[in-house]
Amino acid sequence: MAEFQLAAEVRRAQGKRNRQLRREGMVPGIVYGPSIDPISVQFPYRSVEVTLMNAGGTNLIDIEVNGDSFPSLAREVQRDVVRGDILHVDFLAVDQTQRIRVEVPIVTQGESPVVTAREGILITGRSSLTLEVFPSDIRDSIVIDLTTLTEMGSEVLVRDLTFGESVTVHNDPNEMLAKIVQPAAARAEEELDELDEALEGEEAEGEEADGDEAEE
Repeated sequence: MAEFQLAAEVRRAQGKRNRQLRREGMVPGIVYGPSIDPISVQFPYRSVEVTLMNAGGTNLIDIEVNGDSFPSLAREVQRDVVRGDILHVDFLAVDQTQRIRVEVPIVTQGESPVVTAREGILITGRSSLTLEVFPSDIRDSIVIDLTTLTEMGSEVLVRDLTFGESVTVHNDPNEMLAKIVQPAAARAEEELDELDEALEGEEAEGEEADGDEAEE
């Protein structure tokens, strides 16, 4: 049984009649999947709102319809562009024996000692990864431990993460997810120092050339 449950009723209303459902405090939706015929459903607004807020898109939700239970993922949530109200929800009923693709958010924990010492700053890449997993292996998040970034230039790439043999990552393995870099001001000062050194070198070469000409 999934951690989250959501009771639904079979929905008879279609098209414009869904507006009346929403006025009555219900949210229309659909449950579909590779092993079932699509089922038009409706939920009490508050129930679906709370469940989606807690489960997100990476936790299985048991959709209970007429005594049947369908372990599902929230695949698409349509909202009012102005008020943000939930207008419609699509749930994918999963087959526990088949792998599916999910977008799993990336979260960071801890802080790099370089950042703590104010010697560098943290830059991050994408906010999620696309994983292909069995439903039982779906995770809430992917955690990056920033305390392992102990030097300037330290970074975490997609290939540095470990997921296990049953998980396939559909992202570039060389993509940067987190990196410690110099602050802009320090970097600009370093580049200026390098420029000054280069100019001094050119001046020294010029003086030597002038000296050689004078001796001749």
